[in-house]
Amino acid sequence: MSLLQEWRDVAYSQETDKKVLEKFWSDYFLTEKGIYEQLLAAPEEEVSGTVKELAEKYDIAVLTMAGFLDGINDSLKQPNPIEEMDENTVVSLAFDKERLYKNMVDAKADWLYNLPAWEEIFDEEKRKELYREAKKMNTVVKGKKIGRNDPCPCGSGKKYKKCCGR
Repeated sequence: MSLLQEWRDVAYSQETDKKVLEKFWSDYFLTEKGIYEQLLAAPEEEVSGTVKELAEKYDIAVLTMAGFLDGINDSLKQPNPIEEMDENTVVSLAFDKERLYKNMVDAKADWLYNLPAWEEIFDEEKRKELYREAKKMNTVVKGKKIGRNDPCPCGSGKKYKKCCGR
């Protein structure tokens, strides 16, 4: 079983007591925040190594590191092979700053996108712009509704009610 699957089995277990799971996620979010604080302190530095080495570097369990890698993978310049990784898989944490910020907003992780380190990376105007872009990503815009007497969009030349509207 891959590390990622082990992580998901623990993190999203249906059998685990609700209070235990809440404590698990609370601890994880604190750990995650600490890692991001370190990463954002030197955003141009590419952190890489095996999963085990990175877990040791950030003083966390290998399984927790697998969860962190799962969370950051969509924000990396080059995604890691998280589906089949084990503790000896070499991974990189070279992230795209704008994509990471937007993904944090999209995940509603205010404890991450409000970290003071972002103020050193982007000015307030840029953060607001990225925030708006992230919020727009999931906005569904419906097209204009076809009226019964409008020409049919299939191109038949008939009215919608006499063609595809039946």
